[in-house]
Amino acid sequence: MSFSPNLIHPDAPLLGPLQNPVFLLGTDDLGRDLLSRLLVGLGISVGIGISTAVVAVVLGTAYGLLAARFENTRLAVIDTLLMRAIDVLYSLPAIVVVIWLGLYLSPVLSPFMGTSGASITGLILAIAGFSWPDTARLVRAQAALIHREAYLEAGHTLGFSAFRLARHHILPNLMGLLRVALLLTLPRAILTESTLSFIGLGVTPPYASLGTLANDGWQLVRIAPHIMLEAALVLVLLIGAFQIISNTTAPKHLA
Repeated sequence: MSFSPNLIHPDAPLLGPLQNPVFLLGTDDLGRDLLSRLLVGLGISVGIGISTAVVAVVLGTAYGLLAARFENTRLAVIDTLLMRAIDVLYSLPAIVVVIWLGLYLSPVLSPFMGTSGASITGLILAIAGFSWPDTARLVRAQAALIHREAYLEAGHTLGFSAFRLARHHILPNLMGLLRVALLLTLPRAILTESTLSFIGLGVTPPYASLGTLANDGWQLVRIAPHIMLEAALVLVLLIGAFQIISNTTAPKHLA
């Protein structure tokens, strides 16, 4: 039997795992089925993580390609300035900046997509806004090597535009690197979202992620520790699985 994650059962509060054959992982203080809530929370956390990773990789790729375009040219100072800007970004306290961006973006987006939708979208953009520099550095380094290849120099000589060269010659050679960058960014994005949701600055009701479920369990940890433990265990297994996948698919010099 399956239940809605928000369906309340007043006669079955705080059941432990396997105490009831209907609620396999138990219930919370309102009698809501924890298995259903964990599955929904897992989907939201993964969805936010994938969305964040895609946005971060797109931003980082565009930035890295732009920087590599000016390396070893008369405008090489632009490449230097772009890379130094990333160093400045690295020097900032990441979690503070992400919180600030999230708090700023949510009210800006709320008139267009509602409070809950704005909080999730703002969270995705905030985390992505601080996750793209790693991809930018990887792309810049690899694209700079490609720019030295003879076939790309021939393209410059024939008058091909920078956009055409990037689309047809550089990006196809970066696809393996971008796949790895996506897999490396994904678990960090999920962990950041869960951390923010745990402290009440991430996903807001009626939605619930693994972070908010862990926070709910923390409020009841003395009388029902299984609520927090189950959410934490799912989060650890999820991040561990993505880390293993990224490590096994990454080239040796990136692993």
